[in-house]
Amino acid sequence: MSGQASEPIEPRRSSRILTKPGEVKPAPKSSKKRASEAKAEGNTTKKAKGHTETVVEPTATTGTGTKEDEEGAEPKAESLPENLQRIDIGDSLPSLTLRNDDDEDVDIAALTADKGLILFLVPKADTPGCTTQACGFRDSYPDFSSSNFEVYCLSADAPKAQNKWKTKKELPYPLLSDPKRALITALGAGEGGKTKRSHFIFEKGGKLVDKKLPVKPADSPKLALEFIKNL
Repeated sequence: MSGQASEPIEPRRSSRILTKPGEVKPAPKSSKKRASEAKAEGNTTKKAKGHTETVVEPTATTGTGTKEDEEGAEPKAESLPENLQRIDIGDSLPSLTLRNDDDEDVDIAALTADKGLILFLVPKADTPGCTTQACGFRDSYPDFSSSNFEVYCLSADAPKAQNKWKTKKELPYPLLSDPKRALITALGAGEGGKTKRSHFIFEKGGKLVDKKLPVKPADSPKLALEFIKNL
């Protein structure tokens, strides 16, 4: 229409946000970097059926400890086989069957029916320290026998390995195999899947009257003999 001023048209605004001169816009974080930061904070994110679930990873305070800590921990009573309890001074040998170096069954409770018992424990057959301990009991064996005591060696080794060691070193006493460390643990000498070098003295009838745990290889037979001589 003539005679009527037209309205000025405003310029269209851009939907993009422009940075000011001299200002650097931070780049968006990559998904890999975001995941790395989340892990550093101890959290991981899982997606499940349309929702996000945050899981707290175990830390030094929420975890169960390192492998080294678990292996060095003292075995708990719960690790003992059913109906087998800890054996301490004044307690008797339990009813338990183990295999000897000839791969024959041996009733542990019957070992003290007629005589006393020296039960010495070694970590591993045919190793230097264990050989020193075993040969010490071998050399003193007549003294133990004349005092009405039997001598037995106990370890977690298989009967075949024990028999080979026995023949090699001419050991005059039986060796007992306890692969699950049932009796070893009951005696308090099982720790982290290992056997503590030690010895235990049971009087006739089965009562534990002395123990040395741990003990040095060369000292074990000497201390055991000294104890029974003073009974």
